[in-house]
Parts: sequence; C-alpha cells; structure tokens
Amino acid sequence: MKKMFSSSLIAVAGMVSAPVATSPRMADSHPAPEYRNDPRLASIRVFFEKFDCPAWKYATVFLEAADAYDLDWRLLPSLSYVESTGGKAARNNNLFGWDSGRASFPSPTAGIHAVGYHLSHSVLYRDKNLDEILATYNPQAEYTAKVKSVMQRISAVE
Repeated sequence: MKKMFSSSLIAVAGMVSAPVATSPRMADSHPAPEYRNDPRLASIRVFFEKFDCPAWKYATVFLEAADAYDLDWRLLPSLSYVESTGGKAARNNNLFGWDSGRASFPSPTAGIHAVGYHLSHSVLYRDKNLDEILATYNPQAEYTAKVKSVMQRISAVE
C-alpha cells in the first residue's frame, strides 16, 4: 500500500514506484552551509566542467543534499552524470532519469533534493549500503559499476 503525502509525486527508479515527499530541507528557512572553501565543491565543478555538463551550476546543491540526507557526496552528481550526462539530456529538470525520465521537478534544485531525500528516507533505500542502493535504483548488472566508476572519477575518497 502506498502512502501519499500532501506535497508528493510518484517517482520511479528503474521499475520500482514509490511516493516522494517534498524534502523538509527545501522549505528550511535557515541559510545553507557555506561551501565556498569545501574541496568537494571544486571536485564536482571540475568534473562537470571537464565534460561541459550544465550540472556544474548545481555543485553546491549536490553537497547540500548529500549533507542533509547523509549520502556519499559523490552519489547524486554521479547518478546525474550516468542518467543525463550531467544535465545534457535532462528533461523537465530531471537530472536523474527518475521515473524512467518521466518525472518532472519544478527546478533542478528541487529534483536534486527530492531524489536525495528519497534515497535517504524511502523504505526502498533506507538502511542500505551503496551497492544495495544502486541495485534498487537500477537493477541492470553493470549499473552499479558504472556509477561507482564515475564516483571515483569525481574523487577517489568519500
């Protein structure tokens, strides 16, 4: 049985469907943490700029989401690269191919936070290690290795 939230949308990663609640962080009135001197920011930007990906503009948002939802900071940028070449092939602000590319988000920032929130809080992903998260996200045999390879190219260390 699916529970629906008042501000939710149905999202699918691969063949699995579940509701996505709007992230509490997106509505938070507190200022975002300062990432200007964070070496992770430079790593994400350099990676995306190397391939001329529009997602470089959201490097800070990727970090905010990773920190807010306790995810490896390289995961969301890597998923966006594998799924939409860092936004080059994104439609409807969907950098992640969420719901087989059919999901629509009000902005790329909203999409990054919604997917990050879902990967952290959904019963489909919660309490899973990285390999289990990726296998749930996309069960194709080579998918996990592909995303982890991109994560290593962004930075060899978490």
